[in-house]
Amino acid sequence: MISFLQNKYFRKDYFRALCFLGALTIVLLLGLIIIEIVIEAMPAIHRFGWSFLTSSQWRPNRDLYGVLPMLVGTAVSSLLALLLALPLGLAVSLFLSENFLPPLLRQMMRAIIDMLAATPSVVYGLWGIFILVPLIREKGAIMIKYGGWIPFLHGPVYGNSLLTASLVLSLMVLPTITAITRASLAAVPATLREGAYALGATRWETIFRVLLPCAAPGIVAASILALGRAMGETMAVAMLIGNSQRLPLSLFSPSNTLSALLANQFSEADGLQINALMYAALLLIILTLGTNILGAVILRSTQKSLGGGTPR
Repeated sequence: MISFLQNKYFRKDYFRALCFLGALTIVLLLGLIIIEIVIEAMPAIHRFGWSFLTSSQWRPNRDLYGVLPMLVGTAVSSLLALLLALPLGLAVSLFLSENFLPPLLRQMMRAIIDMLAATPSVVYGLWGIFILVPLIREKGAIMIKYGGWIPFLHGPVYGNSLLTASLVLSLMVLPTITAITRASLAAVPATLREGAYALGATRWETIFRVLLPCAAPGIVAASILALGRAMGETMAVAMLIGNSQRLPLSLFSPSNTLSALLANQFSEADGLQINALMYAALLLIILTLGTNILGAVILRSTQKSLGGGTPR
């Protein structure tokens, strides 16, 4: 293989064309998937239109479908998971990249984080059912007793709830945030650290004023990838969120997401329900693609503001 790559007939232009063909194939496959989903969703689109996004009714026996609760559940659970995981992932990345810990302990923590990334989602779901659900039921009552005046912390406490799913999602996206952020911090040139120390900056001043701003594009990318992962997660969320078709009025209330809706109902769907589920799948694709496009725009603007120019 190496001799083939070094052959004089294998030009750089051929390699570039091969990479372009691979990228074009991926785009075409994605386009075909979207086209197929749109075709299957057209009956539901024609019948329900925009009311599909604003209705809270999901009644297959009466052919009434609306995904507003699932849209709210997807957005809230994903954003809450990101808000919980980002500070922790950033702190872990700093401790792993800036030599705060002994080498053996750093290696152990990296192994644990890698193990979290390789753990199947159904294992997270089972852990949530047997460990987190009883804990939420016990501690949730205390939180409501003393903090019930806080918005979204009221009502009866359900173990399978929006908060339970968000906590498990935050644990699932933590390895993504940690790995990318740690790589971004490690890529910061050593001369910047040395220059900051030479100017009299302390260790924490160097971290907050030099390292984190330089690693900001990587942190943004990690956040966007983690948000997309949280939006698309299915099995663990379906096991823990409660699968309720009502708008969640509290973090302790059962809720639902688009991906969990598809996983729970597609195998038994028939007729117009299949078209409605494909409509929901189309919305999920739009959400994830929109998140990635927004992340690319933010990443580009961040790199420009840091003087890195426009990324290619």
